[in-house]
Parts: sequence; structure tokens; C-alpha cells
Amino acid sequence: MASRLFLRSALSLRRASRCASSSSSSSFRFVSSSGFCSSSGTPGFHPLPVSDAAVGIEQPAPESSLVVDRSGLFNTPEHSHGPGPSEETPMAKHLKALIRFRGGPITVAEYMEEVLTNPNAGFYMNRDVFGTHGDFVTSPDISQMFGEMVGVWSMCLWHQMGQPEAVNIIELGPGRGTLMADLLRGTAKFKDFSQTLSVHLVECSPALRKIQHETLKCVYKGGAEEKPTADGQNSEVVDDRISQISGVPVAWHFDLDQVPRGVPTIIIAHEFYDALPIHQFQKSPRGWCEKLVDVAEDDCQGLRFVLSPGPTAASKLFLTRRMKWASLQEKAEIEHVEVCPQAMKVTADIAKRVGGDGGGALIVDYGDSKIVSDSLQAIKKHEFVHVLDSPGNADLSAYVDFAALKHVVEDAAVGAAVYGPITQSQFLGALGINFRLESLVQNATDEQAEALQLGYWRLVGDGPAPWLDSDDDVNRVPPGMGSRYKALVVVNDKYGAPVGFQ
Repeated sequence: MASRLFLRSALSLRRASRCASSSSSSSFRFVSSSGFCSSSGTPGFHPLPVSDAAVGIEQPAPESSLVVDRSGLFNTPEHSHGPGPSEETPMAKHLKALIRFRGGPITVAEYMEEVLTNPNAGFYMNRDVFGTHGDFVTSPDISQMFGEMVGVWSMCLWHQMGQPEAVNIIELGPGRGTLMADLLRGTAKFKDFSQTLSVHLVECSPALRKIQHETLKCVYKGGAEEKPTADGQNSEVVDDRISQISGVPVAWHFDLDQVPRGVPTIIIAHEFYDALPIHQFQKSPRGWCEKLVDVAEDDCQGLRFVLSPGPTAASKLFLTRRMKWASLQEKAEIEHVEVCPQAMKVTADIAKRVGGDGGGALIVDYGDSKIVSDSLQAIKKHEFVHVLDSPGNADLSAYVDFAALKHVVEDAAVGAAVYGPITQSQFLGALGINFRLESLVQNATDEQAEALQLGYWRLVGDGPAPWLDSDDDVNRVPPGMGSRYKALVVVNDKYGAPVGFQ
């Protein structure tokens, strides 16, 4: 409410000054184990075919109504059937070949991993997918204030840590590098903090690494270059690069395990977890079965969803673990469950690192504090498409199961504590984003001020902007993310709750 009143007042003043100066879900048939179609099913059960196989002022806010973030869970569009085989993507061909080679369908997790990170045709691997000219926007693309507030949080945590002389600041899946650039720019004048930092970016995409290098204005220290490893992949930089934004060293890594241990650590994972591969399970008359991806010869992309004939290895291992944490009501009512084993592993690794070395981690994403049911979605050029359409050309993401992440940390008992989740609006508000907006607007042009205010609304608002006049185009301002995105922190248990989570 406070954010609405603040922004309503700010825009009213801005408008007054201007006036004065100018006078679905897809349907599938259930196929019984005998292969005959059945039109009946369990109430609340959405049947699928059964598989026969075994298991300063920098960025303005976006102006287009077509610009969307990844949190909007829409009814899945219908799977395309008409255009013909000419529109088959290279990834679709690869997936069909993989399924045929395996002799049966693949899991949804395997489908996601191939579609997003396959070295040859993966969605993230060879192009820039972020921002208004990409497929979707993230909070750092919307406003510089997001990265600046994360910088404020990092400095506050550093003080709680006892102001160590050396800190590894790690970002998982840094996108275009915008968040880290804004963080470094915003904290550069606080030399006691900024000069302790060594930046480590965990990124597997060569295309995004190049963009991050440019965004952070990096130069090579001593002229060192990346050296290929025996398998042909680029290793982490031997002689770290330096960001000209604040003079900090920067290094790239393929996974968190490559980042050196033994140094207090601040980890940032913004819209990282939602792209990790998930397994999907569905309750059926045969018990909990796993949702799989199989070949469909009558479809332009040649893919369809099927159900396993019975429990799979993944359902026995991952689903059993997740249901152990579920309430009795959830167990009774839930018909679909998504489980992300990689999210659990990464969170356990983070807990061990901050518990042993000191520090903390900030996780910001969209999700729920309960079992996630059926949230997998695809976005292509700021539009939602069917998950199986145009594989390799569309982003895949799913809601984050924050409840499971909390249980992972609590069960690990490695000297780490977990707090949250709280809404993004609460998190940014506690860090003073209102005051930052007020400061930026005072030194901005009318055009810059409006962009800052619209960006502020997208970050902290809830739903459609309430301050638009009747003659305004409501589609020009996408809904606010303030309550749809959540923040969770994992910190060394000696510190107590960090700022915003007390």
C-alpha cells in the first residue's frame, strides 16, 4: 500500500508539472495399459497416453506491452499441429533422435536440460535471450534500482559477517551481467566493501559470457586469455579479468564447485532456480506415474507427453523425498507434483559453503511456499507458447518450490540458517528502494523520471498499476512483480537474520 501511495503521489506531481509547463491447458486422451482409449478418468485427473517403455541512471523501463517477465503462469496454449514438418526445429530433430536411440521416452527434466543447455542448439547457449529485444525481461533489465538494492543487501550482510578483508561474491546464472554491473556501480564508492570483493560468475553459455564480459567492462589483467581444457571446453580464467566499473577481479566458472573455497562468500541467485530441470509426476489409477516426452509422428515438432506405466526410479527417489515434507492436506489433495533435484543439490551445496566458510546467499525467483503442482511454461518473444512447440527457440521455466529449499537447508544441519521467503516488494522496501527512487527522480529528465517510476512499479507493485488515468493505455504498463516474486536467504547461523528478514 505504501508503495502505491508513494508512486501515485510522485506521478501526480510529475503530471502536474508537465501540465503547468505546457498549459490453456492441452487435452490428452488416457490410454489404458491394454492400449485402448478410455474416456473416463479419476476426478481432477488429467489423463495422458501411457508409455510402453520403461523409465547512475542507466536503464529505462520497457515501453512495450509485449514485454513480459517469466512469472506469469498462463493456461498452456494448445500444441501446434498444422504447419507441417518444414517448421521442425534442429532441437526437435535432436530430441526425436535421442528418444529413438534410447528406445523410449525421456523425462521432462532431460527434455528441459537438452532444450536449454545443449551445447549445439540449447536456448541459452548461442544468443542473447534477455531484455526487450529478447524473449523475456528480468528485474535488472527493468530498473537499475534492483541491482543497487541487492548491493545494499550485500553490504549489510558483509557488516554482519564482521567485515572480512576478502569476499567471494558469486552470481549463479548472471544473464547479461546487468545485476552485477549495477551492484558494482552502486557500491564502488564504498571502498571498504568494494575492494574486498572478487566476482565469480557461474555461467555455461559462451554467448552470455561474452555479453557479461562487455557489460562489466572487463579487461584482461596481464593479457591472460582463457585456455581450453582437454575436452575442448573453456576453463575458468587462469589470470582473472578486472571490471573497470570498480576495479574488482572477475572470473567465470561452469558450476559452483569450481569457485574457490575457504573465503567468506555472498551468493546471488536471481531467476536461476526457475530454469533448473524438473521432474513432473501425476496421480493416476495406477498410482504416481512420471510425465515423459515421447515421439509423435503426426505432429510438426514430432513430440508429445506420455505417462510412465507405473512408478519410475525418479518417482521412488525424488517424489518420495518431497512428499516426506508435505502436509497431510497436500498429500490428500495434490494431483500433480513437480520436483527439482538440481535445486535441492545446489541449495545443499550453498548451505555447506556458507556454513563452513561464512557468508550468505540471496535467492530471488517466482514460486510457492508449498508443493508446486503443474507450472512448467514456455516463452518465445514475450509470448507464452506450448512447452513442446519450437524446442530450442523458447525459454522453459517452472515455479520454485521454496518450501523444499527450506527443508533442504534445515535437514542439512551444516551451520546454515534459512529465512523467508518474503515478497520482492517487502525485500526491496526494507532496503530503501523508495528513497533511492526519490533521489534518482530529483536529478532526472521527465522522460527518465517516468521510466524510473514505471520500473519501480514493476519491481514492487502488485497487479495492474492503480494510478493510471482513464485515458492511459493500461497495456503499456505490465503488472507489478512485487508479490509474485519471492526472496529467500541462506546465511551462516552465527549471524542471525539479515536485513529485511528480521
